[in-house]
Parts: sequence; structure tokens; C-alpha cells
Amino acid sequence: MSAGDEYNETAALTPDDLANPFAHDPAVEHALTPLWREAKWGLEWLRLRMSPVYWGHGVPHGNGEPVVLVPGFMTGDLMLLEMHRWLRRIGYNSFLSRIVWNNDCPDKTAQALMRRVRGVHRETGAKVRLIGHSLGGMLSKCIAQDASDIVERVITMGSPFRAMVQAHPAVIGVWDQLKANQSGLVGRNLHVSCGTGYCMCGFVRNMLNPKPVHIPQFAVYSRTDGVAHWRCCLEEDSSRNTEVHCTHIGMVFHPGVYQAVAKRLAQTVRQATRHDEAMETR
Repeated sequence: MSAGDEYNETAALTPDDLANPFAHDPAVEHALTPLWREAKWGLEWLRLRMSPVYWGHGVPHGNGEPVVLVPGFMTGDLMLLEMHRWLRRIGYNSFLSRIVWNNDCPDKTAQALMRRVRGVHRETGAKVRLIGHSLGGMLSKCIAQDASDIVERVITMGSPFRAMVQAHPAVIGVWDQLKANQSGLVGRNLHVSCGTGYCMCGFVRNMLNPKPVHIPQFAVYSRTDGVAHWRCCLEEDSSRNTEVHCTHIGMVFHPGVYQAVAKRLAQTVRQATRHDEAMETR
């Protein structure tokens, strides 16, 4: 091949790409998920209110075990208030994350969440169960890798942890806008590489190259998720996954999700550990 025939990768890039070295990131992919379905999340909240599950009927109950709820991208503790109250009704010592608006650098958010989880551990004297929605599930998995001594288990709800970012283009676009228009209230710690595979922070390392930890980790996912691609929300061990049929936003309200969460919270660690050991010996 002559010099004139060689492919010039730089020539294929736009001027905006040349100005941004993080423009092409294989860890960030657009997924053509059915975003329009997210408008139905209000109906799922109504279904929850009419379900016996809402009052704790037909689900296993806890015995005061501590649980920390972690909200998703662009939401906060208010979004999980319904589940927080429900967990208390069925016998768990539920705590909110103290994340008002999850729009900042994930690594900074993970550090603040770590302090919160350690505080709950000191207050209760028990290992903490983490339940995270969307980005909140990814943050929960990050905490589990860095503090396996105080985390008892992790339950994710619609969290695309198997890819750095694989979501609808509109969601990725919001993230880009946060970085472009950061202020004291919006993405104040964001950098151009935040949320990409080029970043070398602890959160990104834990997502792209997770360390093995002997903590039960369960996933709730929906094929009708309008934001995150459902295949990226699955644990490798299929027995740790529970499928529901709801929207991405509606996961924090759907009665089927509440049933799955109650079941996973009640599952004994011994059962999960024995299953892990059996998988490792194969």
C-alpha cells in the first residue's frame, strides 16, 4: 500500500472531534431503546398503590437489617422515598443516600456515598445492603468493590454495569450537556473525560475492570427499559437476575420490582455463597 492509499484516521474526524480527544469512546455506546415508553411510569406508580405488595403482603419481611437506597442519574433521594417507606414497613432499617441530585462526577459521588455507607455501618453495627437504581446501582457496585468488609449484598435495578455507558442517545446527550454547562449546582466536579472509558478514576476502573468480591450481587432488569439496554443490566450468573416488565423510571415504583427486591433481600448469604463456590469449581 502506498502512502497515498493509507487510511488517514484524523481526516475522518470532524473539527469538533479534533478539539475533543474523548469524542470517540468504545465504552460509551448509543442504544436504540424504546424511550417513548418512559411516559408510562406514572401508571406503574398507580399499580403499586393498588397492589397488596405495597402494604407488605405476600413478600418476605426483614428483621431490622440496614439498607441504603441509591438514586439514579439526574434524580435524588426523593425518587426513592416510596421504596424507602415500603422497606421500613416490611421490617428493614432503610436509609437514604443523601444524594439530592445525582448529576455530578460519579467518582466524587461514590466517595460521598462511601462515607454515608460507613456511617450507617457504624450506627447499626451491621453490614449494609445496597439497592441502587440505574447509575445508583453502578455506584453501589463500586462501593462493594472498595468496601467489601461492610457491604452485605448489592441489588441493582436497571443498572447498565456491564458497559460503561450503553443508553439512549438522549440520555448520553444530557450527560454531555452537564459537562458543557457545569456550575455550582450542576456537575460542579465534572471533567471532559468524566463518564467515559478514558477517565482513570476509581469509579471507571471498578466498572470496566471490576475486582472479584465474594458479595452476593443481584440484578433486576426489563426488556422494555426505555433508557438502558437490558443486556447490560444482567449479572453473568443468570440465577442472580430477575426480569420484570416496566419502564426504566418505573422500576422504583413497580410492584414486580418490589417483590424481586424483597425476595433478594431475604435470600440468605449462605445460599448465594454456596452457589458461587459451585460455579468456581466448574
